[in-house]
Amino acid sequence: MAEEYKTPEERCAELERLLHEAREEARYYQRITKDTGRRRLREIDQLSRLITERKRAEEALRRSEQKFKDLTEATTDWVWAVDAQGVYTYASPKIKDLLGYEVSEVVGKTPFDLMPEEEAEKIRKFFNAKVINKEPFYGLENVNRHKDGHLVVLETNGIPIFDEKGQLKGYRGIDRVITERKRIEKEKKRLEAQFHRAQKMEAIGTLAAGLAHDFNNLLMGVQGNVSLMLLDINSSRPHYKKLKDIQRQVQSGAKLTGQLLGYARKGRYEVKPIDLNRLVNEVSETFGRTRKEINIHCELAEDLLAIEADQGQIEQVLLNLFVNAADAMPGGGDLILKTRNTTYEEMRGNPYDLKPGHYVLLTVTDTGIGMDKKTMERIFDPFFTSKELGRGTGLGLASVYGIIKGHDGYIGVDSNKGYGTTFSIYMSASEKAVRESVKTTEDFVKRTGTILVVDDEEIIRKVGQAMLQATGYRALTARDGIEAVEVYRNHRDDIDLVLLDMVMPNMGGGKAYDTLKEINPDIKVLLSSGYSIEGQATEILNRGCNGFIQKPFTIKQLSKKIGEILGNG
Repeated sequence: MAEEYKTPEERCAELERLLHEAREEARYYQRITKDTGRRRLREIDQLSRLITERKRAEEALRRSEQKFKDLTEATTDWVWAVDAQGVYTYASPKIKDLLGYEVSEVVGKTPFDLMPEEEAEKIRKFFNAKVINKEPFYGLENVNRHKDGHLVVLETNGIPIFDEKGQLKGYRGIDRVITERKRIEKEKKRLEAQFHRAQKMEAIGTLAAGLAHDFNNLLMGVQGNVSLMLLDINSSRPHYKKLKDIQRQVQSGAKLTGQLLGYARKGRYEVKPIDLNRLVNEVSETFGRTRKEINIHCELAEDLLAIEADQGQIEQVLLNLFVNAADAMPGGGDLILKTRNTTYEEMRGNPYDLKPGHYVLLTVTDTGIGMDKKTMERIFDPFFTSKELGRGTGLGLASVYGIIKGHDGYIGVDSNKGYGTTFSIYMSASEKAVRESVKTTEDFVKRTGTILVVDDEEIIRKVGQAMLQATGYRALTARDGIEAVEVYRNHRDDIDLVLLDMVMPNMGGGKAYDTLKEINPDIKVLLSSGYSIEGQATEILNRGCNGFIQKPFTIKQLSKKIGEILGNG
């Protein structure tokens, strides 16, 4: 009730207060409305910018993904991604070119699903170790199986991928095919090994040939003197048997040096077309009579082509292979001998430096103890033997190798421990007809004439002179090529033939022969050497020299050779 009796002044004051409050409230709401509008505008502007940036980011991502796609499709490598368990989460289309699979066939699988079992186990262990250490890997070679079944060698590079918390998400990387590169590297290593082996064999061969030459010169002194002594006694004399024993030992020594020369590829004496089938039959029959516990099976091609070779050396090859086979079958077994014609095209898969043409293949197979890989790598090395001490020189297979290579042939071996061994020999076929050899006796008759003996070894000059005198010849001597030329100039009209050594100081046999030939184009010369006919001797023979005789030789062999050259043999 008291409100009703407010004075006008009081009511005016109240109204003014209420108006002031209304104005203040109006200003407050006006201020709030303005702030909200500004804030809203700011929010709209920020949202607009975010939308624009997002569109830019999405466009950049799209361009990046297109660039990635272009790169993965343009490269010859296969790009991939796997999770931490090794499961493919991405595979570029190049997988089709590399391994034959579609992308859909690979995603969801692991690399180990595409590998042979043994390879998969090895690579899985490697990958797990990298995952544990969160390490990248580079140049990892691995074998994969193509969809069609053949094997492909890949080189893999991968880097780890982490999430925002630093946890390993998986790996990304690339694979490239290196099958051809591996083949080339393997072939390069094989050729390098072959080259180093050839160098080693050549060096040892040179040493072996030198030893054989010097040893043959020593044997020549023994052989010559024994031949002379046997001329003066008959079989009833007390020393006759001992002299024959010495002669047999000299022949054994000559066979040993023959093997050394064979290994050194300096053992070919007389090369002519021969029937390999006939030789195999003859040598195997002779061998079979001494090794009754060996069953010999011959499967020889009826239409076999001839080969051009030194018959004695090929016989040595066969005998050495047969003996080696028998030693591998101490309790007996089977020896299988096969021959057939083959061609350059059929041999292309073999690791030989082939020459085009036709070939004859001989295989010698035994059912013996076989060899491991390490032994096979060394069997052609001279003086290497797996036999116990005293049961082998280690020259048998070395000489086989040298003889076959010396005939421009190829030899290989295939063996497994406990499953026998097969030697394969390829020889160039010949279109020439085979000529049957005619056996002659070693008897000699007394002859007349003058022979000049040229040799730097005094013992050989003396024994040669004595052997010639025993057969009726007069003998002059010279210790080197220079002296030989001087002696020949002084006795040219008297000398019927020159017995000329090959290897001498001051002036060797080749230079001496050429100089003597200038003096007398019709001179008769018989070359003599502890080496074989191969090499320099063949070159001199091709220049017109009349013949060759290998040291050590008997008095009968010397007489026969001289008789053939002088036309009274």
